[in-house]
Amino acid sequence: MLPPAALPVAAAARLPLMLTRPRLSLVVLAVALLFAGCGPSRGTAGSSPVSGLRGQESQASKRLGFPAFATKNTTRVGGADPVADAAGVAQAVFPSVSPATRPRVVALADANQVPGALAAAALMSAPLRAPILLSDGPNLPPASADALKALAPTGAAEAGGAQLIRVGDVAAPAGLRTASISGDDMFALARAVDTFLTRIRGGPSSNVVIVSADDATYAMPAAGWAAKSGDPILFVTRDGVPDQTRAALLMHQQPHIYVVGPGTLIPESVVNSLRSLGTVKRIRGFDPVSTSIAFARYYDGSFGWGAVDPGHGVVFANSSRPLDALAAAPLSASGTYGPLLLLDSPDILPPLLSDYLLDIQPGYRVDPVRGVYNHGWLIGDEHAISLSLQATLDAELEIVPVSGKTQRATAPTGPQLPVHPTAPPSTGGRGASGATGPGKPGATGPGKPGATGTGKPGATGKGKPGGPSGPAGRSGATGSQGTGKPRGGGKGAPKR
Repeated sequence: MLPPAALPVAAAARLPLMLTRPRLSLVVLAVALLFAGCGPSRGTAGSSPVSGLRGQESQASKRLGFPAFATKNTTRVGGADPVADAAGVAQAVFPSVSPATRPRVVALADANQVPGALAAAALMSAPLRAPILLSDGPNLPPASADALKALAPTGAAEAGGAQLIRVGDVAAPAGLRTASISGDDMFALARAVDTFLTRIRGGPSSNVVIVSADDATYAMPAAGWAAKSGDPILFVTRDGVPDQTRAALLMHQQPHIYVVGPGTLIPESVVNSLRSLGTVKRIRGFDPVSTSIAFARYYDGSFGWGAVDPGHGVVFANSSRPLDALAAAPLSASGTYGPLLLLDSPDILPPLLSDYLLDIQPGYRVDPVRGVYNHGWLIGDEHAISLSLQATLDAELEIVPVSGKTQRATAPTGPQLPVHPTAPPSTGGRGASGATGPGKPGATGPGKPGATGTGKPGATGKGKPGGPSGPAGRSGATGSQGTGKPRGGGKGAPKR
């Protein structure tokens, strides 16, 4: 293995160090370009990318899809609605140009069932690995029909040889072996998805995600995690725990329960009701954007992304389109694997999200080839995420020299998240550098020492503590000469 040489950005002073990780596959990028153009764009980039253009043709770069459908650090799935986005994502993840690149089974969920359809995201997890398409009730939209034909699923033995899993009252295309999951409402449907996966896997999961049935935007970040982990999504209301959700939790036999959302959405009275059914912890923000960041940072043993350092894939979606979370879920469970981050405007990067991207922005001292890289998938056309915002995101994902100035938009510092999640453990190299200076130590364990040079010095500092419990922070190679803005020990998980 080559020695680590990627460094945090000194100008930003908060950017951690990472070991080398491969760039996003060019094959995936190419497939994404082929299928991203689903629907009109408000910008100047045109509709869908066209291949095979020659240099003599006018507007060649725009017609090839640049910059709207891809920049050096972003790839857009540019559907005008979640139905088109789901079709594009499914074919980006499964190019289906050979039997080896086809899915075994495809899930079909109802676009009219929000947020209940989000529970179907777990079907993308192992062993089924089913991409999700969307149906308009009993009618199959052309985008979904075309994608299903192109995907040509081969059949999953675990699901009785099914090529299609119908989730809810959705279309029933002819000529495919089909399994059906049904429920009278979102609570019953989510329980049915959980039961289906429990049977497939031979037992229930140890973790369960609880989201609100009253506001789909707060539930969006759970979809990507469910697709990656297989942890089921179940629903509660402000008034209590529905019978179907309670029955599903009883099947899991005292699982770890992770409640996503603030107390104003899921009151403590509901959390207290859940405590009799398992161990409960809350992942909270004060709005959907901050909640998605809290989920991205969160780590608790076998649960959570723990995305607190460079070298990640991330997925961006607009919170005004909740079903884009389901459409995008397969991207969180394949390729560069990464959390869903929410935007609340097509044109403006929220300051808190900008701060988070700065936290995980890669840096290098000598050679960027020895560094690591972030990549962002953008979900939706320019009505969801504008071209100007795409350019901003591209800049904030870029690896930058530690001696240079960070090319990022300036914005007022946003409010701090109310949760300091536990930093995940590491086998080495992925920590911030340095050994002295004040920082933000966690409650237990050493900080995140880095490889060589400027950055966030570590464990001995004095600063804002994390929570009262939690494992040690990530350890890295021996740090030295830390001069950047420090951050100390592992972030402990606060008592909930």
